[in-house]
Amino acid sequence: MKETEPCGHNDTADDDRKLKERLARIKHTLIVLSGKGGVGKSTVAVNLAMSLSMKGYKTGLLDVDIHGPSIPTLLDLKGQLPVVNVGGIEPLECWPRLKAMSMGLLLHDDDQPVIWRGPMKGNAIKQFLGDVAWGELDYLVVDCPPGTGDEPLSVAQLLSGKSSGIIVTTPQQVATVDVAKCITFCKSLNMPVEGIVENMGTFICPHCSQETDIFSRGGGMSLALRMNVPFLGNIPLDPEIVQSGDTGKPYVYHYPTSKTAKRFEEVVAKIIERHSKETKAAMAQAPEEFLKVVVPGNGSQSPKKGDVMKFAVPTNDKKLCQHFGHCEAFAIMETEDGRVVSEAYIDAPAHEPGLLPKWLAEKGVQCIIAGGMGSRAKGLFAERGINVITGAQAEDPRQAVELYLMGTLETGANTCDH
Repeated sequence: MKETEPCGHNDTADDDRKLKERLARIKHTLIVLSGKGGVGKSTVAVNLAMSLSMKGYKTGLLDVDIHGPSIPTLLDLKGQLPVVNVGGIEPLECWPRLKAMSMGLLLHDDDQPVIWRGPMKGNAIKQFLGDVAWGELDYLVVDCPPGTGDEPLSVAQLLSGKSSGIIVTTPQQVATVDVAKCITFCKSLNMPVEGIVENMGTFICPHCSQETDIFSRGGGMSLALRMNVPFLGNIPLDPEIVQSGDTGKPYVYHYPTSKTAKRFEEVVAKIIERHSKETKAAMAQAPEEFLKVVVPGNGSQSPKKGDVMKFAVPTNDKKLCQHFGHCEAFAIMETEDGRVVSEAYIDAPAHEPGLLPKWLAEKGVQCIIAGGMGSRAKGLFAERGINVITGAQAEDPRQAVELYLMGTLETGANTCDH
């Protein structure tokens, strides 16, 4: 792809508007960086994104390595082309709750080079963020090329105020010297550093599972202490990681019980915990009226710390069904501290008068979010202590529950009040 090829349109105001709208629907953005090549940065990015999606978070993975994109290979997406429609460029749905986009998906073949200078790359990255229809995301993981050049700078500036950096290094000094520059890069742009991940610090023997140092030990931890940033953990070198990368099978998904997968889980747990603390701190500083979950026309409730709730949403084709008694399945979701922690779709039982209140009560459901429900049915649920929200406008069941918990669920008329 030569530099003379066009890369989008020139309506800057329209581009900025679309970019702002897209980013408003993404809760957290994690930029995976390294000042050194060959540290396994893309492997870390893929497995962090996969771990987040496996925990129930809607996750996007954006590969902005224009000249050497690795994500299509690591996720076995080669040969698949994104669809373009009126809503924008559709990222590829590569796993449940995981979408991906990469320059590698737009090239005609693997051997085709991208011969661009800085401005062309900056325009492409802006389009990846503004023209790609990411939708509602809990996390967007951005995989950058090594160094502190055009691509990382463009991403950091476009995501200013909405992102944090995850720094990947290997433990030896020749790597940490260059990676330290990457941390300084983040600080100079006022971008918080999520933490340092030390990759390939040890080797796990496939025969005896013994863990052995390869390069040296503790370089990532020492760098974190010296630069005053968090240390997220050490990811061992496992031969299966190499094989899974070459075959396009995300390691943490296919080897979830391995030592290395557990280390990825620990890293992800620290990231989630930090964001959870930030949310709670913001709530603690907010006026009391903003701590209430208010749904117009349906009353309100105040979630308390440690609260666990179970919701049921009637669905057809995994979309909120407007007529409660005619749904195919129920999305059953459990929440804790205002966040969905589990989600399952259960086929609705054969329709019999009065059956659903008993059936859902036995499953521990405390709240129903629906488009419409007859007044008699609402009364039967009330008798069993189940709260009913009607007139929900959100189409995605998980989004409906999340919006309800945040107090921003839009509701209208009860579509089935008979």
